[in-house]
Amino acid sequence: MSNIIELKGISRTYGNGGQALTVLKNINLTIAAGEMVAIIGASGSGKSTLMNIMGCLDVPDSGDYYIGGQNAAQLSPDELARVRREHIGFIFQRYHLMPDLSALGNVEIPAIYANTERDKRRLRAAALLGRLGLEGREHHKPGELSGGQQQRVSIARSLINGGEIILADEPTGALDSQSGQEVLAILSELNQRGHTVVMVTHDMKVARHAQRIIELRDGEIIADSGSKVTATQNLPPPNRTRQSRWQSLLDRTRESLQMALKAMNAHRLRTTLTMTGIIFGIAAVVTVVALGEGAKQKTLENIKDLGTNVVSIYPGRDFFDDSIEGIRTLVPADAEALAKQGFVDSVSPEVSASDNIRFLGKSATASINGVGRDHFRVNGIQLLEGSTFRDDRNALQEVIIDENARKALFDAAGLQALGQIVFLGSVPARVVGIAQSNNRSYAPNRITVWMPYSTVMYRMVGKPVLTSISVRLKDNVANEAAVSAISQLLTQRHGVKDFQLYNFEQIRKSIERTSMTFSILILMVACISLMIGSIGVMNIMLVSVTERTHEIGVRMAVGARRSDIMQQFMIEAVLVCLIGGALGIALSYAAGALFTALAGGMFTAIYSWQAAAVAFFCSTLIGMIFGYLPARKAARMDPVVSLASE
Repeated sequence: MSNIIELKGISRTYGNGGQALTVLKNINLTIAAGEMVAIIGASGSGKSTLMNIMGCLDVPDSGDYYIGGQNAAQLSPDELARVRREHIGFIFQRYHLMPDLSALGNVEIPAIYANTERDKRRLRAAALLGRLGLEGREHHKPGELSGGQQQRVSIARSLINGGEIILADEPTGALDSQSGQEVLAILSELNQRGHTVVMVTHDMKVARHAQRIIELRDGEIIADSGSKVTATQNLPPPNRTRQSRWQSLLDRTRESLQMALKAMNAHRLRTTLTMTGIIFGIAAVVTVVALGEGAKQKTLENIKDLGTNVVSIYPGRDFFDDSIEGIRTLVPADAEALAKQGFVDSVSPEVSASDNIRFLGKSATASINGVGRDHFRVNGIQLLEGSTFRDDRNALQEVIIDENARKALFDAAGLQALGQIVFLGSVPARVVGIAQSNNRSYAPNRITVWMPYSTVMYRMVGKPVLTSISVRLKDNVANEAAVSAISQLLTQRHGVKDFQLYNFEQIRKSIERTSMTFSILILMVACISLMIGSIGVMNIMLVSVTERTHEIGVRMAVGARRSDIMQQFMIEAVLVCLIGGALGIALSYAAGALFTALAGGMFTAIYSWQAAAVAFFCSTLIGMIFGYLPARKAARMDPVVSLASE
């Protein structure tokens, strides 16, 4: 028969406290397909290192190792994993089974990495367990099986992908004599079926079950009984049927997800503490965005109450002019000129006064505003009853009162306000309308009334000038350009700039900028909290990798690629962050409801699905970024060192 294993000049040296320790020295060895070989030697003779090199778990420092005709000494880590997956089955002294998986699940692992279809690998795993006397125990976990039964599961795992070469490291070392004899009988039967079996043992009684015995001492072969092949039948070619790449990816992802959930469940307290940083970080970010949006909308509503796109014009060169009371620069003709401009929606000349309002013996101090007919449109004040003035130029004795005036003068008497005659100082006026209370007033219970500006000018204050002019711009007009045009027009009319413009649009932008600044500052603090939580995820994942080093080694031994190991830990990190992100969003909604309740209706937290989606995406991204380093560390572990970490 042809040689299935061939070693030429293999040497292996390890560093030991700064000194080089040569474990194997110029090993030359060939093993034919179908042989059953025992490698014996005292502890430290190099037999385990030789088996690790044969099993593609370790690489020699020099020499060539051919397995199935390809030089394994020159293969990459993933190519070595492919050789282990397709040609080699391991049987370990300590079984090396996954404690959280059933017997069936343990046997399936190499087939998952080999992309075998789910139904086919499950049927084959069950058939192998049944053939090895474990029928009915497929769903038992390793802790529920005896040592002999666990070793049978290990043998079934080595055969799931064909097991062309079976490497057994002290296969009976942890078993009682009866179980040991049963395992040796199974190995002999497998050899008779055509499997190449290589056993490593220090027990000569075990070695005598092989047809060929090779003895090592101090890293050198000192005895070899010679090649003897007694297989009674050829090993059938393994079934290499593969499922599609996407189905294979789905299977490996499902298995990784299950292992991640089991690992998280096994360390519930640690997982919860890890999630805490993500939960509070995501909750803080989403809540800040929602509260900021709520505050912004409330501010815009308040600005809207002041008048949409409104420009107010006052007399005087600046707002601190000492002689502002004596300045008489704004006149009704200015308002008429402004009303003719194409960018102006409406204009209201304004004159202010203050006096008592009386009705049937009741009296109260009122703020009297002389305004134009369009004043209520300009300032966005709603008329609850009645209508605006018929005319604002002919000093009509009409008045529009607010809700406070109606309550103070008419509600107690049970009278309708419209049509009644009230006295404003000594001037009688008929009530023609009722408007909502002035939201701009700092005294919410103060009475405000509105009369035609000509009435206040000529009948009350006796001055032919205006206190101010309010201009509402058209909605599609650029605010800054319109303000500049107003300034140019009035300067041209007056010959000098003797007025001041007060632009509500500038106030709105200023408030929005201030609100945005505070939101960004708070958001930065929230992001710092999220970053701290993210570092916690990376720290815990590094701890998890260290704790599960042995598991990583087992997975590599049965054929896991580096990408498979990396995927395992990346999924776990992302899962922790995804769950933390979902809980953080839920906490944010609860916190937003609490803030809204405590604010007493002053503002409401406004949530959007976009903010929640971005937060969820961020939590996923955090898991990927901060899980990468631990996953990379796990994927680059040495299989031999990992297996020895138990």
